[in-house]
Amino acid sequence: MPEITDTDTRKEIAALTHDVARLTKELNDEKTRQVYAAMPDKYDPFGNPTEYKGINGDYTKIQPRISEMYYSLPLEPDFTERKNLRRSYGKGAWCMLLHFALQNALVFLLIKLMVYVLSTMNPDAEYSAITNYLRGSSILVGLNLMICVSCNVLVALIGMKWSGIRSSSLIRTNDFGFGRAFQYCMIGVLIWTVSLYLVAGASSLFSKYGIDILIDSSGLGKTIFGKIILAVYTSILAPVTEELFFRGVLLRTLSKANQRFAIVASAVFFGLFHGNIQQFILATLLGIFLAHITLKHGSIIPSIIVHAFVNTTAGIVGFFAGLGTASSVLTYLALLGAALVGVIMLLVFNSRDKLPSTTPAQARRGIAVAAGSLPFIAAVVVLAAETVLNLMSKK
Repeated sequence: MPEITDTDTRKEIAALTHDVARLTKELNDEKTRQVYAAMPDKYDPFGNPTEYKGINGDYTKIQPRISEMYYSLPLEPDFTERKNLRRSYGKGAWCMLLHFALQNALVFLLIKLMVYVLSTMNPDAEYSAITNYLRGSSILVGLNLMICVSCNVLVALIGMKWSGIRSSSLIRTNDFGFGRAFQYCMIGVLIWTVSLYLVAGASSLFSKYGIDILIDSSGLGKTIFGKIILAVYTSILAPVTEELFFRGVLLRTLSKANQRFAIVASAVFFGLFHGNIQQFILATLLGIFLAHITLKHGSIIPSIIVHAFVNTTAGIVGFFAGLGTASSVLTYLALLGAALVGVIMLLVFNSRDKLPSTTPAQARRGIAVAAGSLPFIAAVVVLAAETVLNLMSKK
């Protein structure tokens, strides 16, 4: 029988030690996998496969218990989760209120300043004559548009800073190319065309009560300068800055727990933001689609392109439709053809990319929570009141 030496013993001990270390590591790795498997995904705590990833953010900022082992979100949010969700929804609502207050304050101060200047230059002119002149001035309307653009950008930057939204995350686009752009633009034209008929129906209904819901923007386009301002604003400035605010900031702050709620709520705010029934109809319908494609591609670039295309198309159609009967007929036939292409594009899009659905737990974290947010309710009431007041002023 061979003699067992100290060297052999040490080798066996070393081998056993290695095996014990290996087994311990495997056991720890398995425990770690079990721990992570028992924890909800902080970026997708509801496990909703219909929602778009990378949008909602880290849910531990809403519900810190997500990081606890074996914790699962209850059907109803607890006090901490509800409070943090309301705070997130409130940030978007405060931005809406800030935008409303800032824009109206600047417009008021601008009018007062211009009245003062004109009164100083024309001391014999009556106050009513000066104000009537300003109302018909394309310069004043152009300055109002510039104020709106400035407020869009300023409030968007404040909202991004407040909500921790990085500017790079708003333009990092996924799975988007020329084919998608064409498809979305045709759908946008379809939505605009449908809204024209809805506006016509609403106008006929309101006219029975002596209310004209149609807006008159002819004053701005009477001069070359006014036409240039209008074209630049509607085709470039408005699409870029409005998308930055509404789909870049507002949509993100409302998307923490329920993307469908965020899509609809941001679209309604977008509609109310325009302050009149005519634009409310188009902006709300288009806003739903713009919010959807923003979430799908994780970027505001697609929504900017569609928004700019729809606005530009509306301007071109309005121009050619006003040239005469023949031009008007041809223009609307072309619009009808584009709308039919849009129907096909929408059917194709909807077959693969339906609006995100809502789980029972998410349904209790959408409007049910937002309704308890004072800033959210205040923003809806203030914007709706402005729309109603503007409507009543035309009676």
